[in-house]
Amino acid sequence: MKKRSFYRSASLVLCAAAHACFGAETTPASSLAAPGATPPPATPAPARPDPTLANVPYGAHERQVLDFYQAKSDKPTPLLFFIHGGGWVTGDKKSPAGLKECLAAGISVVSINYRYSWQAQLEGVKPPVEGPLRDAARALQFVRSKAAEWNIDKKRIGASGGSAGACSSLWLAFHDDMAVPQSPDPVARESTRLHCAAVLVAQTSLDPLELKEWTPNSRYGGHAFGFMDPENLKTRDTRFAEFLEHREELLPWIREYSPIGLVTSDDPPVYLQYNTPPAIGQVEKDPTHTANYGVKLQEKCESAKVRCELVYPGAPDVKHAGIAAYLIEELKK
Repeated sequence: MKKRSFYRSASLVLCAAAHACFGAETTPASSLAAPGATPPPATPAPARPDPTLANVPYGAHERQVLDFYQAKSDKPTPLLFFIHGGGWVTGDKKSPAGLKECLAAGISVVSINYRYSWQAQLEGVKPPVEGPLRDAARALQFVRSKAAEWNIDKKRIGASGGSAGACSSLWLAFHDDMAVPQSPDPVARESTRLHCAAVLVAQTSLDPLELKEWTPNSRYGGHAFGFMDPENLKTRDTRFAEFLEHREELLPWIREYSPIGLVTSDDPPVYLQYNTPPAIGQVEKDPTHTANYGVKLQEKCESAKVRCELVYPGAPDVKHAGIAAYLIEELKK
């Protein structure tokens, strides 16, 4: 057993929420001016807060660093633990989504970097996905070890991210506690369990057969298990057929690193947002970020009686206006 320690009604609302919460680029005012007209001066974007502490190392690798943004509070604050996306092969911690909303609500924020899967592959880590995922777990434990110093309530930590960062967040949410209570390393003794997770366009499975059944033109996931040239990132999604061919021998790893395979009844609640409606069994324009992933995870969560709110254009039973709203409610109540 695991230790339980721990966004609509219209598509425009969803799109606005996604842009607000995940830093999507907006159309510059100059592009809206009439031909020949002098464009109005550009409105500068509001400055993002600077980290309270930047590039804090939680390991020896150059990518094993995090930024900490401290909310003003006289008592320990909840924490947003943000994991950037980029398919585990690119991306950076510099723009955590929901930062301003959370800080305004009295929730501190940590945003992490981690080893890319191709870096782990070059290091000989098997499977390569263990690099980014285990780094996320270690970073979470490190943050908990700083709870007193950073004024954090270690029982109220919620993870968030987009795409691969979303998958990593869900992996943490559903995985058994990776704490080692008797370890001589005090960081390793800290829990990896979450209070909640709220994510955007998450991949919820890395099983190629399952993915083909859900979305016939699926192509993502093989790089997690070494099916790419680590010195050429363009090869990431080019070897899915080979990945599928080797599925049987990879099943133990697939089950270990697919969030959907880890769900049990004592897991924390999760919130899943997608930008298009699901289409189970159909070819998708963007199979890597299809809401089919969310439908299937919600089914699994419901069977295990784990709360799972699934949001997409036209989705029923939407209770929260966005990821930040969900996190604030869950972490502050």
